[in-house]
Amino acid sequence: MATVTFSSSSSFMDKFSQLNVPFVPPRTLSKRFRDSTRCELTESLQYSGTNGKPFSFQSEPIFPKPSSFLLRSNKEPERKSDTRLRLFSGTANPSLSQEIAHYMGLDLGKITIKHFADDEIYVQLQESVRGCDVFLIQPTCSPVNENLMELLIMIDACRRASSKTVTAVIPYFGYARADRKTQGRESIAAKLVANMITSAGADRVLACDLHSKQTEGYFDISVDHVYGQPVILDYLASKMVYHGDMVVVSPDVGGVARARGFAKKLSDAPLAIVDKRRQGHNVSEVMNLIGDVKGKVAILVDDMIDTAGTITNAAALLQREGAREVIACCTHAVFSPPAIERLSSGLFQEVIVTNTIPVAQSNYFPQLTILSVANLLAETIWRVHGNSSVSSIFQ
Repeated sequence: MATVTFSSSSSFMDKFSQLNVPFVPPRTLSKRFRDSTRCELTESLQYSGTNGKPFSFQSEPIFPKPSSFLLRSNKEPERKSDTRLRLFSGTANPSLSQEIAHYMGLDLGKITIKHFADDEIYVQLQESVRGCDVFLIQPTCSPVNENLMELLIMIDACRRASSKTVTAVIPYFGYARADRKTQGRESIAAKLVANMITSAGADRVLACDLHSKQTEGYFDISVDHVYGQPVILDYLASKMVYHGDMVVVSPDVGGVARARGFAKKLSDAPLAIVDKRRQGHNVSEVMNLIGDVKGKVAILVDDMIDTAGTITNAAALLQREGAREVIACCTHAVFSPPAIERLSSGLFQEVIVTNTIPVAQSNYFPQLTILSVANLLAETIWRVHGNSSVSSIFQ
């Protein structure tokens, strides 16, 4: 069937009315920021907040709300008819992939992923991607090696299916902490993984909150680095806390830049720093506190919580220094044992994370709040596909 692109000129419309062909209305490749109302997903996609209940938000926070954060809409997403954009999900975090597709008004592509008897991974696309911009959504979380290999094979399958471009959407980038040599004869695994993704055939990587900015330089392809902070800031802005009662705390010296940026966007809140000395991998010892937290709500900010050793030691120090409440905020909820026992020990009034990594229901505890980054990633995907600015999302 023939198609004609819509035009507003009257002469064209007179001629067009004589044709028996359908209109193809123009579409917008990139969505705009929504006004301050949250995205209402289907019931099966909702994430639980404190005590396993949906989040509740205050309508008028006392301190000024940050200007440009979470992307939301109360309306049902408009269905797009874009045959050049395809989304596929790996098995690492299918619920996040489904949320992203829902926000974009698209359906996830059909794909078969299975294991042979010897645990080899088999991937086959069930639809054509020839000439399409393909986005593969797959965090390389636990089991890290299996999810990473699955991503590599998915990239190879798309490349061999003649896709125009392949973008690896990696909400959580595994091996990111192995980004430098601290001792002799160590590997820099972050660079190795970057080389593997590039060699597999990816044209671009879209990652969320890399452990260090230098990781972007390990890739020989374009990297769009987005941050989960806007989602957490938007949630904190809804809480009825006077900004003069808050202090943003970095749990270690290496996270000072992250905490400073977080504090600046949170109504320029004061900053404190926990000085610690690491004795080994996943083992830390808190030494002292730089800054004043007495009688204040201390907001601990980090990019990830793994075994929770660093952040719980910091929380214990903050309580000894007189903090009224301690709230932990991080983008990636790795939650390796014994993280749940430490986080639920009573040191924290709330632990705020995002769904870049799926959190099993067995790991839920009363203080846990999970926020979704689906809208943030979906908006970024639209802008990458439409060759629009990504950095303007965070301005």
